[in-house]
Amino acid sequence: MTTKDSSKDKTKKHAHDWLNKHGDYLYRFALARLRDQHQAEDMVQETFMAAIKSDNFTAKSSPRTWLTGILKHKIIDLMRKGNREINASDLMSDQDTNMDEFFDKEGHWAEEIKDWNMPESALEQQQFFKVLQNCLDKIPSKLATLFMMRDLQEADNKEICKELDISSTNAWVMLHRARMGIRKCLEINWIGH
Repeated sequence: MTTKDSSKDKTKKHAHDWLNKHGDYLYRFALARLRDQHQAEDMVQETFMAAIKSDNFTAKSSPRTWLTGILKHKIIDLMRKGNREINASDLMSDQDTNMDEFFDKEGHWAEEIKDWNMPESALEQQQFFKVLQNCLDKIPSKLATLFMMRDLQEADNKEICKELDISSTNAWVMLHRARMGIRKCLEINWIGH
């Protein structure tokens, strides 16, 4: 048996354990980026298929890190099949045409943001997540993905631009639009409710 065959056998042997240990994590990772349950499931399945076929796992990193790297590439490939850039005019609904009212000339908030009364406890409430998900569903998919990656998962801008295949300027504009849309939605459906 060659070293290559031995490596593949080890990968296949560990695939079942990896699925049990890392499947849920990979699914949540994919779902946060794709916002589509079926696409997330498909990407995780393709990740495990690629891992089984591959002989690249050398234990220099953890299996989760290696599998996440494969999954990231699968998601990037899927996203590249979609639109590459979004026109700024496509990001705004008719109601959002004048977002300047929220900012002063230097780009800072024109008025103080309303106090959410302990947002840490609000975030823990399942109802808040339902409202947040509803708000995310109301904005364009790519904006919601960007918002989740940047503000919820705290990914850095360079990683986000690479994954979404967008420029840093476009990322900033998209993030601004996403935050504004979610802010309006949360003020109506959560804070003002």
